[in-house]
Amino acid sequence: MSHYLNHKVFVTGHTGMVGSAILKLLKNSGYKNILTAERTSLDLTRQERVEDFFRTERPDVVINCAAKVGGIHANNTYGANFIYENLQIQSNIIHTAHKYDVEKLVFLGSSCIYPKFCAQPIREEYLLTSPLEQTNEAYALAKIAGIKMCENYYRQFGRNFISVMPTNQYGPNDNYHPENSHVMAALLKRFFDATKNDKNEVKVWGTGKAKREFMYVDDLAAACLFILNNVNADDLYGQGVSQINIGTGEDISIKDLSEKIAEKIGFTGKISFELDKPDGTLRKLLDVSRLKKFGWTHSTSLDDGLGLTIKDIKDGYNYLTER
Repeated sequence: MSHYLNHKVFVTGHTGMVGSAILKLLKNSGYKNILTAERTSLDLTRQERVEDFFRTERPDVVINCAAKVGGIHANNTYGANFIYENLQIQSNIIHTAHKYDVEKLVFLGSSCIYPKFCAQPIREEYLLTSPLEQTNEAYALAKIAGIKMCENYYRQFGRNFISVMPTNQYGPNDNYHPENSHVMAALLKRFFDATKNDKNEVKVWGTGKAKREFMYVDDLAAACLFILNNVNADDLYGQGVSQINIGTGEDISIKDLSEKIAEKIGFTGKISFELDKPDGTLRKLLDVSRLKKFGWTHSTSLDDGLGLTIKDIKDGYNYLTER
């Protein structure tokens, strides 16, 4: 069912990897009244600009994909930027959505909101039960604030504002910046560069022992659309949780992932690990049983998703994009 098919849907961050995948899926699913805004025309960190947009366009639904994001290096280096910009963006969007009577809002967070040492797989109930991973604490705190904003606008005003927590994503339109990208994009770029430049060694941050869960971005878009139409604030907050996990329920070590990427790209050189670089959280696997009970599960395997992503890069789309 597409309850919101004829509603006016505003997708923020529509040029990013997740936002562009959601935008593509909405169009392919028959949604006609889709709103987007370029960063040059709508600065989401400026409250008065956001209010002007909502006052003029009057969206019925908001899917908030806009955020300042990055990998371990970026999060650890630019913490002030991450907490300030994300708090500004999400606060402006959530409050203005309330002010202009938006019917439903879906806020995208990140699995880094969960404690560093919580039990695996990570259930939604583990939020705020112990300290965060220090390298991305600023970003995580901003996202937690967004989750709690949605919950409290529901509790105080009855707003159908919900939060989804995706695992690590990859796929078309990813950011391949050499320092600020996430782990999957960073590894793909390093192995492509090594192959292109005839290098016989690729260096990977950390010990390689850390495990991560990865979801192909089109699956994440499908999950968000399913949640938009099938999961409401009452369903989550009534179960005593503030957010719903989106993932595959499967993870892989960075070492095994590096070897898999090397094999698929055709790199035959040495893979070495930089032991002086951080691993981050050693394991971060989401429990996705709640989403499965609602009726959704992912459909793209890691092997298939990597194949599609590598083809995308070879075809020249977005390769070496540095946003």
